[in-house]
Amino acid sequence: MATVNVTDENFEAEVIKAGKPVIVDFWAEWCGPCKQIGPILEEISNEMSDIVIAKHNIDNEPNTPTKYGIRGIPTMLLFSGGELKATKVGATTKSNIVSWIKENT
Repeated sequence: MATVNVTDENFEAEVIKAGKPVIVDFWAEWCGPCKQIGPILEEISNEMSDIVIAKHNIDNEPNTPTKYGIRGIPTMLLFSGGELKATKVGATTKSNIVSWIKENT
């Protein structure tokens, strides 16, 4: 499954009301570390069918990042059952991201 793009408008429907755990990657086009983890998250979305990976561009959609106190990117938030369960800030390896997902879902 490919990653899903979320916006300020569809965040509630795609993330909060989702039937599966959702990881939201807050990113920007100009962010080098964001570009580094983008392909990793795409791989994870294809390998782990029990979660949804969503991408939220902070430049195009600034309201949701403000609501969740995003101060640096990349930041990944893990939501499950409509609740924020975990936060991971910064670029890291695929194995670290997968471990973080498994620990928090």
